[in-house]
Amino acid sequence: MIPPIASKFVAGESPATALDHARSLNERNVNAILNLLGEHYDDRGPADEDAEAYVRLLEDIERSNVSACVSVKPSQVGLDVGEHVYRENMERIVDASGDTFVWMDMEDHETTDATLDTYERLAHEHDGGVGVCVQANLKRTREDLERLADVPGKVRLVKGAYDEPEEIAYKDKERVNEAYRDGLAFMFEEFDGGIAVGSHDPAMIEYATELHEEHGTDFEIQMLMGVREDAQYELAEEYEVWQYVPYGDKWLSYFYRRVMERKENLLFAARAVLSG
Repeated sequence: MIPPIASKFVAGESPATALDHARSLNERNVNAILNLLGEHYDDRGPADEDAEAYVRLLEDIERSNVSACVSVKPSQVGLDVGEHVYRENMERIVDASGDTFVWMDMEDHETTDATLDTYERLAHEHDGGVGVCVQANLKRTREDLERLADVPGKVRLVKGAYDEPEEIAYKDKERVNEAYRDGLAFMFEEFDGGIAVGSHDPAMIEYATELHEEHGTDFEIQMLMGVREDAQYELAEEYEVWQYVPYGDKWLSYFYRRVMERKENLLFAARAVLSG
């Protein structure tokens, strides 16, 4: 059972609890991106099992009538085992998706080519219906955005959370912000919709809304469960907002990352412990 201290960031251990959280979000006009926690499997067995779990989750979403989609980590469905395993499991998931959207998360730079190749092929085969995440801190990302501009899917732009080598990634915070702004500007100018602004940074969200007003290009805002949720509800009064909702029994390492990455999260955890 997930302790109350972690439930701010993780929606329980089962698909049912994740769907319940999605329903509560829908009541606030926020949509849910459901993610079964798990990553970096070295054997095919667990990768195939999680792929099957996503197939069942997609069936549950179709039956539940909630506004939700799914997001899958490449290493969770076999990329560390072999690119062909990842490709087969992603095809299996997308083939089962029906009307439900499927996102492909992005992990460290060693996964970028395989993730984009699989996304591009599936997006064309399924006429959209799939999306991929790209990271502004990677120096290659502008070229990747140019490659993806005409692909019939969605692209989520994030700043990037992995500690990448300096020769391939921007390390300075202001330089990453600059790259993020440049990426947004390119997407709003060149993409025909399908833009997902994956950021909690008020300045980046404001810039995206300005670009939307200038170009009229459709976009959505994506944020994590447990982070700036009041802002999510406020933004949802005017814009399309999606909350990234993790669930599952592998919650501990995810919770630790969330707590350690922001001072506000660490203070929340400390208060919860002291009040307990």
